[in-house]
Amino acid sequence: MIPDFLKKFESDLKKYEREFVRIKAKPRKEKLLEDNLELTDSKFLGFPFFPKEKEYPKDKSGKPMIMIAQLNFEQIPKLEHFPENGILQLFLSSTDWYDEDSKIIYHSKEELSKQTLADFSFLSINDYEEMPIYKLHQLSFEKGIDKGGSEDSQFDYLFDETDYWDFTESLNEEQEKQFGEYFDSMGHKIGGYAEFTQSDPRDYNAEQRNDIQVLQIDVDDHIMFGDSGLGHIFINKENLIKKDFSKAYFYWDCC
Repeated sequence: MIPDFLKKFESDLKKYEREFVRIKAKPRKEKLLEDNLELTDSKFLGFPFFPKEKEYPKDKSGKPMIMIAQLNFEQIPKLEHFPENGILQLFLSSTDWYDEDSKIIYHSKEELSKQTLADFSFLSINDYEEMPIYKLHQLSFEKGIDKGGSEDSQFDYLFDETDYWDFTESLNEEQEKQFGEYFDSMGHKIGGYAEFTQSDPRDYNAEQRNDIQVLQIDVDDHIMFGDSGLGHIFINKENLIKKDFSKAYFYWDCC
């Protein structure tokens, strides 16, 4: 429900609302290198679905990468422009992920019926030491509506010609709390507005300005990118519609 002091902006703010999918990430009891979920399940960490005929991703030094996130779109509520099936994965280097040594891979629905890799003995416990996610998470999903975000450059609404942060300075303590809660863009999510600890990288690149957030991985008890940081996948709208994730990119920042 919109706070009373924002009522006069309500009709304009409606245009900025976006559907997104909230991710509930439940830590599992398995140890690293253990995964009792299905290979095709949506998850953070754990073993990936990977067709034997495809080349398993390796980092710049030739080491096998670690799967950080897997989204099976058949398990996820439908979002406009997003796939309705297939599996999307984010892999990071076990040694240089902070230099954005990453790979984003999409497996089509047709590929899911192919013979899959089942032996992951080429991964060792040491490969997980520097990972920003250090426990297997089982994922569940529910739809929500994002109202906006303080750091997302695509939320450029002006409140009486005043930007987000200048407007907060005109509010009392209770109003400022309600304002932050109403425009909260934090949490694990698919789509919607993005949260950053620093700034939105799309704001500095004209070609990326309208790119869509595919995935946001936030901080929790077993997840942290650097010092209280978040990880994201972004993609151009046309490529998202075409399911061409070869053009998607990973970004993270921290305090």
